[in-house]
Amino acid sequence: MTGRADKVHTRREGRRLITALVFVLLLGCFCPAFAAEGYDQVATSGDMAASKEVKSYGMVPIRAADVNEGNYKIEVRSSSTFFRIEKAVLKVKDGKMTADITLYSTSYKFVYPGTAQEAAAAPLEEYTELKERSGQGSFEMEVSGLNEEISCAAFSKKKKKWYDRTILFEAGSLPKEALAIQVPDYDKIDQAVEAYENGEGAGSGNASSGADAKAGADSGEGALASYDPVPLNMEDGEYSIQVNMAGGSGRASVSSPTWLIVKDGKAWARLLWSSTYYDYMIVGGEKYLNETKDGGNSSFTIPIAVMDDPMPVIADTTAMGDPVEIEYELTFYQDSIGSKSQIPQEAATNVLILALIIIVIGGILNIVIKKRRKQ
Repeated sequence: MTGRADKVHTRREGRRLITALVFVLLLGCFCPAFAAEGYDQVATSGDMAASKEVKSYGMVPIRAADVNEGNYKIEVRSSSTFFRIEKAVLKVKDGKMTADITLYSTSYKFVYPGTAQEAAAAPLEEYTELKERSGQGSFEMEVSGLNEEISCAAFSKKKKKWYDRTILFEAGSLPKEALAIQVPDYDKIDQAVEAYENGEGAGSGNASSGADAKAGADSGEGALASYDPVPLNMEDGEYSIQVNMAGGSGRASVSSPTWLIVKDGKAWARLLWSSTYYDYMIVGGEKYLNETKDGGNSSFTIPIAVMDDPMPVIADTTAMGDPVEIEYELTFYQDSIGSKSQIPQEAATNVLILALIIIVIGGILNIVIKKRRKQ
């Protein structure tokens, strides 16, 4: 009897251990870290003054790969007059960008790289505490890109609440030697758009007729000698690669990093647009049709004819009613090639698969435990 009791006790302990392990796995995947006590309040719209736009019409994000290494003074726009930035120094090193930012006041205790809601739910160790000196607050933060909106929540000392702030690092304020590419004068673009909206004139911008656009991409300044995919000394398969897009109105973009497909030792890219309205692309005179069939954002598989230099392409959009072919330049960065798991869409799929596996395992273990109880 003692031996049987020991076996029953062992089985029970085993079931408890398995159940505990499943619980820990599920907790790790689906439960967020504990929020910091005393810093969980978020300012409502009624608590905040009106915010202002920080992004100019047509702005295209600039990544670290397009900025030469070094330290540079840079202008930073803020969506709030209560989050005024006196000065900022952009630091570029090893393919990453950070910034030392100095505010006009010491009104804030912490900042967080995200929204106010995200900050309120985050643990204390994820906050950045401002350093105070001579009546000013300063902090350091990572910079994902220039000329793009970046969320930076700020915790008010007086109000004890998190406030949503949006900032933008202006690439055009950098010295010319800092940038590896030429940046348009977005102030002039804003003026042109305002004039157009006020009925003072109309223009087609970067849009062009099919014949003219095709000729521009196939010949003349900036044209490529060949649009054959470049050879890569890599095994055939799928990888990731960073891509930067310039041109157009700036309202549409392509996902980066994107898929690099090596086929027969040559480089192809699968591009995912931020819009559903692109129906074809022209690369080197060849037309490539939209591969998305379920109504989602447009996608194309095109050859990569050159690495680390702009590659002229054309994309046709129906967003404005009548089809319009628009010229763009794509730059693919060879030193950014990595695993396809770095692509956001692939990473999201992997997380979902892991979650499903854990749920299935938990279900199977539950069935096994119930069967054993009946024995």
